Amino acid sequence: MEGAMICLDANYLILGLHAGSQESEELLAWSQAGETLITPMACWYEFLCGPVTPVQVNTMRAFLDQIVPFDAPQASAAAMLFKAVGRKRNLRLDATIAATALSSGATLATNNRSDFVNFMPHGLKLTQPSEKWAVPGGHRRDFGDS
Repeated sequence: MEGAMICLDANYLILGLHAGSQESEELLAWSQAGETLITPMACWYEFLCGPVTPVQVNTMRAFLDQIVPFDAPQASAAAMLFKAVGRKRNLRLDATIAATALSSGATLATNNRSDFVNFMPHGLKLTQPSEKWAVPGGHRRDFGDS
């Protein structure tokens, strides 16, 4: 049985390298469950801007089934999403990430849920934090919180 497809935001790529973090534990669990892990080209670019070592780049690349290029159909989808959420400048890049997840049929894994909730009425699905990482009020506990 094929697993789900998860689209990773840049924060999952970056924090996924920190042993014991929510992101690293979820990446391992998703990988072991056979889920397909992808990331938008824009997120991969942000990750590569680092600082990261070649070993860290290779480690994260090994988790990914695909780095999804940003093509003309995704640009059109992102523009439609951007317009649908009121043309808010701070959501331009997020619209490209949301469009990649939507066009791939993937659920988006991000720590910046508030940046993406505007896209949910347009079909975007967000992963839910595991119970271990949830805190009262529905927020996620960050790496390093006690």
